[in-house]
Amino acid sequence: MKKLGEEIRTGQLKQAYLLCGEEAYLRRQYRDKVKKALMGDGDLMNLNCFEGKGIVSEEVVDLAQTMPFLAERRVLVIENSGFFKRGGETLAAYLANPAPTAFFVFVETEVDKRSKLYKAVTAKGRVIECKTPDEAVLKRWIVELLTKEGLRITQRDLDYFLEKTGTDMENIRGEVEKLICYCMGRDVVTAQDISEICVRQIGSRIFDMVDAVADKKQRLAMELYYDLLTLKEPPMRILFLIARQFNLLLQVKELKNKGFDARGIGPKVGLADFIARKYVAQAQKFKESELKQAVRDCVETEEAVKTGKMNDVLSVELLIVKHSM
Repeated sequence: MKKLGEEIRTGQLKQAYLLCGEEAYLRRQYRDKVKKALMGDGDLMNLNCFEGKGIVSEEVVDLAQTMPFLAERRVLVIENSGFFKRGGETLAAYLANPAPTAFFVFVETEVDKRSKLYKAVTAKGRVIECKTPDEAVLKRWIVELLTKEGLRITQRDLDYFLEKTGTDMENIRGEVEKLICYCMGRDVVTAQDISEICVRQIGSRIFDMVDAVADKKQRLAMELYYDLLTLKEPPMRILFLIARQFNLLLQVKELKNKGFDARGIGPKVGLADFIARKYVAQAQKFKESELKQAVRDCVETEEAVKTGKMNDVLSVELLIVKHSM
């Protein structure tokens, strides 16, 4: 990130940039920064944008070969193409010796670092991985957003806010904007404000459901399930998230048994520190054998639905009932 900032500041920009990773908010932010640095504001004549799996590489190359009109650069922005997994050979070959006026900005969620195009961009430009920031960075960012609007928040309420919103930066930004509007005329964001205005993400709802299962609070677990159905969440998506939860808890349980603490467990299972602490606490409510059985039952439930042996809504209901008895 520092190198990109230096390149933008000095104007020494690369001919190819790849912005990749799971954090969509950061991908968009860096895409816009690079695009603006390459062509400034308002020059749409020398900007070509492509998106989706149906992009034809040869058309992109033809445009890259076209001289820009009254400008130094032609900028080609290519998003969600899938070329970094397969089909990017033509562009990889072109990037070995591109027109000096052609500049590429690739934006992808997932990439194969073994692909020819990934190696070509690495050789000719810069790869920027947009990962979800850690807990400390997210908290600083939220505090900065609130401070700009004259608002303060306690550490305790900040933890509560993140528990409710999750770590997706786009979602966090939206929920912060709602809080700013809701708290207009005041200078402090409270837990009550967060409870009243911020939407609890489905991942948090699934966590609460599994927590209710662990505590054998069957009625609460079922209420949470019906709430998700009322919100039009498909039963099979709910099942996928329950299975993911149990699988994560199993991994956390195994790592805890090996002597790892929450700080060490988080990076190994892809969880932020503050979320890892919650998972460690929840995993302690289950035996390892219970978690393994729950994972197996999730697989069997999915198979029963896909083979037509059982209704999707009822199958998830029975799974919840079984493990909350």
